[in-house]
Amino acid sequence: MLFAVPLGFTLPVPSDRVRPMKLQLRLSALALAGFMVFAQAAPDKAPTEGKAAADSSATDKSDDPISKYAAPQEDAVGDLLLQAMSLLGVAYRFGGNTPDDGLDCSGFIRYVFQKSLRVNLPRTAAEMARVGKSVGRGELMPGDLVFFNTLGRNYSHVGIYMGNNKFIHAPRTGKNIEVSNLSQSYWTARYNGARRVNRSTALQAADTSDDVSVKSAAKSSAAPEASKCRKGRKCKAAAEPKGKKGAKAQKAAKSVGKKKKGRH
Repeated sequence: MLFAVPLGFTLPVPSDRVRPMKLQLRLSALALAGFMVFAQAAPDKAPTEGKAAADSSATDKSDDPISKYAAPQEDAVGDLLLQAMSLLGVAYRFGGNTPDDGLDCSGFIRYVFQKSLRVNLPRTAAEMARVGKSVGRGELMPGDLVFFNTLGRNYSHVGIYMGNNKFIHAPRTGKNIEVSNLSQSYWTARYNGARRVNRSTALQAADTSDDVSVKSAAKSSAAPEASKCRKGRKCKAAAEPKGKKGAKAQKAAKSVGKKKKGRH
């Protein structure tokens, strides 16, 4: 079965390092992702005739995820889904952050958002559930994050909604990134809700630097170093105190030193 690639979509070339599925299957999956974006452009339920005119005139661009993900000229949701679909078949790995090493559910989401939208979401599913705004089940649109209780606690699993009741996610150890159906009893019973993330809310809740560890290292180096003494080793000097108290402490230390010299 062949899928026509919608106009405007480009098919990314898979990395040589990641070979989880055959090229033909991956390209078909990418084409399917593009088709789903266009298919979901219209609402799942058509409005009644009486409300059609009012609803169309009252449409607010602020509720349109495409305009909120990135600049108007960018097909941000399409890029997001294509990036996600390009990782189909990558192995699940707990704590994984890259396709080469494997990805867990939140690592997969974070990688996709960073690569397609240049925004770093929080690292865990529970933290991601606090970003953006809540979306009802009947209002889901491609690009929304869908959450599940799979470990006995809320928001312990996350995926990306693709449209037509499908979502893409990294399931669990021993499985690969795949597309699943929200209507399956397993996912229906564990569904926790959805969030619509836009660039502004993501920036407020997440670090947008490419290397989060750099900022963490900078913060730790800026903090005063406590003195540490080990038997047989020289003590590491603590940072000098600041202000009036610091000046008094320095004077007291000097006076003690003079007294000790007098005793010798």
